Amino acid sequence: MENLVEVRDLKVEATTDSGRHVAIIKGVSLDIAPGEIVALIGESGSGKTTIALTLMGYTRAGCRLSGGSVRVGGRDMVTLSEKQRAAIRGTEVSYVPQSAAAAFNPAMRIIDQVTEVTRIHGLMPAEEARRKAIGLFRALSLPGPDTIGERFPHQVSGGQLQRLSAAMALIGDPKLVIFDEPTTALDVTTQIEVLRAFKSVMKAGGIAGVYVSHDLAVVAQIADRIVVLRNGEVQETGPTADILSKATHPYTRELLAAFEPKPHGGAADAGQEKKPLLEISGLLAGYGPVQADGLPLVRAVQDASLIVERGRNLGIIGESGCGKSTLARAIAGILPASQGSMVFDDRALARSARQRSRDQLRELQIVFQYADTALNPAKSIEDILGRPLTFYHGMKGKVRDARIDQLLDMVHLPKTLRHRRPAELSGGQKQRVNFARALAAEPKLILCDEVTSALDTVVAAAVIDLLKELQRELSLSYIFISHDLSVVEAICDQIVVMYAGRKVEEITPSGLKAPQHPYSQLLFSSVPKLDPGWLDALELDPDLVKAYGHQ
Repeated sequence: MENLVEVRDLKVEATTDSGRHVAIIKGVSLDIAPGEIVALIGESGSGKTTIALTLMGYTRAGCRLSGGSVRVGGRDMVTLSEKQRAAIRGTEVSYVPQSAAAAFNPAMRIIDQVTEVTRIHGLMPAEEARRKAIGLFRALSLPGPDTIGERFPHQVSGGQLQRLSAAMALIGDPKLVIFDEPTTALDVTTQIEVLRAFKSVMKAGGIAGVYVSHDLAVVAQIADRIVVLRNGEVQETGPTADILSKATHPYTRELLAAFEPKPHGGAADAGQEKKPLLEISGLLAGYGPVQADGLPLVRAVQDASLIVERGRNLGIIGESGCGKSTLARAIAGILPASQGSMVFDDRALARSARQRSRDQLRELQIVFQYADTALNPAKSIEDILGRPLTFYHGMKGKVRDARIDQLLDMVHLPKTLRHRRPAELSGGQKQRVNFARALAAEPKLILCDEVTSALDTVVAAAVIDLLKELQRELSLSYIFISHDLSVVEAICDQIVVMYAGRKVEEITPSGLKAPQHPYSQLLFSSVPKLDPGWLDALELDPDLVKAYGHQ
């Protein structure tokens, strides 16, 4: 069978501030057959996304293709004019981004954006495009498929927005779809349905796929073949089952080892006195116009009560749209709660950040889920990290510069990145800068909203170890919001399970194996395994799925 994709000796260079050219892709070659799904895996900065983007004729800012060829459907994407590339993007080759929030226009309704490619290329009448979009919404397990397209992007959850971006990529019937970490924002119950939908749509249509990911358990469920990358070079390649069961390269074995069960453990010391740092009682937060009862139309969090102890960690888990991130924003004061009270460090905490003292703002920091939208693209990393140092601590000049170097070291980033802008960094590097900015304030409590979701497993494990180390040194506390149960299990002392805006259960890491609430049972049984046959063999309790399926 003739290959759909043929990459030969691909080389890509980045240009430094001094004008020097540095190789970041070093002679990569690969083939993809029609209907085949190939996964590119490796740590942040390994070149996964850079290679994937060349299949659309793109290179990152500050980069240039310095050698080799990239052929898709017989066309050399390198030599095509920009007009010719534009004619096949969305119809023959399409892209599902890592950050759906950055891909959607906040001022346009979702349905208009999903069907836009059909209008640009004149593929079908408007009403037919609308029907096709709704069909894709249904296939991708989106709630209210007939009406969700009428919403604006900010009116849906992060996981829902990610599935909508997949619909946008598929509506033009492409021959090749590039998935760039498309499930990082999804909880496990949603993730398995999305993966099933991806596989079904791709295989039924004979669509080839490039699946960029650092999550081997997810890759195991969808990829026919795996290409392992590090430092812009292929380390190992082979059928998925072979890579997972008999990897030969030491780096591949290191990636696999990162999926081994992590030791339990928050910061709790059995002999340590429990003292509350943050106490929340009866918190209600939401969106939309205020109703007659004085409460918002959409009540994303209802009657939330929890305690975070000093020097300890609280995990919050639950499916996309359950209210996890809304709760974090309410605690941070970004979204003022409509009801309830908060006490932080023995002082009443105002619902709005605007009404809090500078010390309270400094002592309670948040690390956002989407680094792409959290970091100012016009500022250098030095400026981004330097601002809180000056704002909270009055640091300037050499003192500030030295502290910036320390912060970069803390999050395992080279000092040479300080003069770059966010667009010149990988997704994982941007998220680490996002975290370093929170550390710059020297807080007592950090709200971590999916802080490891953009990191490969090796780096994520290192970040968890780093967080524990910083906690011991600085007496930090964390609220850890995540859909990665292994991460929450590894760092948290207590775990809150949320569903439909409410807390349904609170357990310790040791209790994860025997949850009491039915939704918790469904959630924990949906965690992907490092087994290619796991998804196909998975049979969830139909009563639980019916009762606690997609909201």
